[in-house]
Parts: sequence; C-alpha cells; structure tokens
Amino acid sequence: MMNNFNFYNPTRIVFGNGQVAKLDELVPKDARVLVLFGGQSARKNGTLDEVITALGNRHIEEFGGIEANPGYSTLMRAVEQIRQNELNYLIAVGGGSVIDGTKFVAAAVQCEGDPWQEILVNHASNIHQALPFGSVLTLPATGSEMNANSVITRYETQEKLAFGSPLVYPVFSILDPTKAYTLPPRQLANGVVDAFTHIMEQYLTYPVNAMVQDRFAEGLLQTLIEIGPSLLESPDDYDLQANFMWTATLALNGLIGAGVPQDWATHMIGHEITALHGLDHAQTLAILLPTVLQEQREKKYAKLLQYAERVWGLNEGTDDTKIDLAITKTRDFFERMGVKTHLTDYQINADAIPVMIKQLAEHGLTQLGEHNDIDLEKSQHILQASL
Repeated sequence: MMNNFNFYNPTRIVFGNGQVAKLDELVPKDARVLVLFGGQSARKNGTLDEVITALGNRHIEEFGGIEANPGYSTLMRAVEQIRQNELNYLIAVGGGSVIDGTKFVAAAVQCEGDPWQEILVNHASNIHQALPFGSVLTLPATGSEMNANSVITRYETQEKLAFGSPLVYPVFSILDPTKAYTLPPRQLANGVVDAFTHIMEQYLTYPVNAMVQDRFAEGLLQTLIEIGPSLLESPDDYDLQANFMWTATLALNGLIGAGVPQDWATHMIGHEITALHGLDHAQTLAILLPTVLQEQREKKYAKLLQYAERVWGLNEGTDDTKIDLAITKTRDFFERMGVKTHLTDYQINADAIPVMIKQLAEHGLTQLGEHNDIDLEKSQHILQASL
C-alpha cells in the first residue's frame, strides 16, 4: 500500500533560453544581493555578467570560490560578508554544489550557536529562519535547484554531512539549457550518473503499489539512458540539454519520492569515500550502486525484476537472469558515460575500507537502506565488492 505523504514544493521554475533576464522581475527591487558562484567558468562564459546585468541597479556583491564539494570554512566567509554588509538576498550561479552551499549560507547567517553543529550535525532541527535565495542553474545533476537538501564538507576533519529544511527551498530557479553547453564531458557524465542514482534511490526499494511514482521514475531512467551518451557527443544540442536538465530536476524535487520507501545507502557510503579520498560525488555513486543492488538483491527482488523488465526491456530468461543482466547493464551504462565503477579504478584498495567503516560508525550511519538493515558489516561487504 502506498505510504501516506505530504508533498510540498514552493520553488518557481523559469525554464528556457534567455530566461536569466527575468531576474529583474523575480528579485525584490530593494534587495541587497550576494551572488555566489564556484570557479571562474561562470565569469568566463558570460553567465555571471548576464546575472549582474539582469539585477540592474540593486546593491550587488559577489562571492566566488565555492568548491565542487562545498567547504564549510569557505561558506562561513560568505556568511561573514553577508553579516558585515547587511545583505539580505542570495543568488546561486552554478550547479548543485554552489546551490547546496548557498542553502547552508542562507541558514547560517541568522543561526544562533555553531552553524556546523546546529545545521549539519543536528540536521537544522532548531533552525527557524533563513535568507531567501534564487538560483541560476549551469550544471544539471543534483536537483538542488528544486529541493530543500544540501550536503556540506568540512575538509579540516574529513567530514561530509547533509541537512534538509523547508526553509531553504529556492524561491525560484532559472533553468536555461544553453548554460550547460560548455560543460566538460566529465561534468556532464557525472550529472547523468548523479540524476540516475537519485531516481534509483527512490524507485528501487520494494513495491508499495505506487503506480504513478513507478512509471514517472521509469520514464526518467529511460530518458537518461537514451540521451546520456548522445549528450557527451553533442553537448550543444538544445533538445538534449533541455531534456537532461528537466530530468535531473524531476529526479530529486520530491515528486517521485512521495509515498514510497527510499534507500540512500549508496549516497551515505559514497559521502565517506569523497570525504576521505576526494572522488567526485557521482564517481562514488557509480562505484557503489551496482554492488548495493547485488548485496540487497533478495530484499529488492521484486523491484529489481520490475526494473529489468520495464526499464531495460529484459523479458526473456529466468527472473534471476533478468536481474543479473539489469545490474550488469547499469554498471555498463555508467562505464559508457566514462565514469569508472570500481574503487581500484581510483587507486583505492582494501586497506582503505576500515577507515571508511570507522567514519560511518562515527557519523551514526549504521542502519542504512529502506529497511535500516545495512549495518557496518554489510557496508563493509559492499565496499569490498566494489573493489
């Protein structure tokens, strides 16, 4: 039976070519704005100037240098700039990392106490206000442009933690597919893998007769499989980028996860790999997802079979054969996207696993998965099988 749910998503999506100009209508006229971005690509490709121009005569300041895994100490410098200069509106220009970082900043500015403890460790449970912000998406992947989730890294202590709060939904997000034309293949491939895994974390658990959510999820997965390799060959194809951008947003805006059990073990274990070894987030997902599916095969059996038949069109052979092939095809798809799927591909060997398990224990990640049955022993099996 489908689970009860309460679905809420207030983010306005402004989609299409040339929509950055709408910033003047979307941001209050009297706003004192901080524009946050990552490296220099937003400046080099003209998007940053386009944003500044669209904001017109408002008071505007900039904050750059947000990392691919947004760093706590970096973001706290943005918090200090906001406090000192009495800024009251944020614009994130970038992908999921910049948007995630902006969510943390929005919550941290008026946080009483230590922001790391109150927002990341305590999952924002005592946070009651946040600055409003909008986003201009340049890298489809995480769905952060239309959800209330954020993941922040504290490099000094090698910790990567997540939080979510309805206070940090973007007020609006501008999705212009042309902004992704100049992305390097690695980032495009990572984005496809990220979006694919987001869908799988919500879809591939166990059946609860959520027919709408299942069909939506399957359609999104098939879209990524269809367009992913072509996107690498033709990154300036508007139709490919438009469909990719919208799929990545729908993958994690709450819609397909409403009323269904969710897994997220792949993400939680993956965070520790990134924190300890610096791998791209999507690289950890490509490594772990196939082995999580295999480790949890019996618990996920019905949905694995459904996935094999509906997404991959595998209708011949025994059920076990279909499932084996579906998991293999998942791994092969990631490899076709140019994302390697074994720890040893990144020079991480068995000696590194005990430290990962120790980190999982220290962060309380000892009951993962939709059944809360992925304990430290199972996580160790998953990591060993991922070598």
